[in-house]
Amino acid sequence: MKFFKKTVTSVSLSAIALMGASSAVNATVVLDFEGVGNHANINDFYNGGTDSLGNSGTDYGIEFSEDTLGCIDADAPGGTCNFANEPTESTAMFFLNANNSILNMAAGFDTGFSFFYTSSRAASVNVYDGLNGTGNLLASLDLSVNWQDNSCSGDPAGMFCNWDAIGVEFAGTAYSIDFGGTANQAAFDDITFGSATAGGVPVPEPATLTLLGLGLAGIGFSRRKTKA
Repeated sequence: MKFFKKTVTSVSLSAIALMGASSAVNATVVLDFEGVGNHANINDFYNGGTDSLGNSGTDYGIEFSEDTLGCIDADAPGGTCNFANEPTESTAMFFLNANNSILNMAAGFDTGFSFFYTSSRAASVNVYDGLNGTGNLLASLDLSVNWQDNSCSGDPAGMFCNWDAIGVEFAGTAYSIDFGGTANQAAFDDITFGSATAGGVPVPEPATLTLLGLGLAGIGFSRRKTKA
């Protein structure tokens, strides 16, 4: 079952070059996706440009494949997405295409990689020492199905209510991440470069939530809130 449907026009992925960089980015970088538009292609939001709706963020030299979108919690203004308890504020990231789910960092990064995720499908995320998912495999993270683990609480609604932190340390310099296998089935937040601890904060403890049915309506995670 697919949870997402594309509703915005893709912008073609521009080419990235290593530009002769000899060392990786030393500081830990955390992407929380706040400011990315709902269902907007992230594109160059973190690469000195904009998402497909014209929003811009900090330039970290990080580029996303064209089928990578932002999604805002339906409980937040302008949001339509069916998740809850997201790690930071209201926006997360998801992929539409398993064959085009790449993140590139032109300057490279080392030490570790981590993130929070919620997923209805087991999958893996791979870290490579080349751009566009090429070169040597430096690390791999296995994602288990967790979207309703332990149930959840604290957010008014949202079927994808459980988020887990996952991370890995590795040797060498990484330039790309392949999130293949998670398209339309998983969302990500606080993607962290240079640390095996997602967002640099402890893993939140699980709580309890009574789930409101199993159906998903509208666009994947997205749903429209019913007004009384």
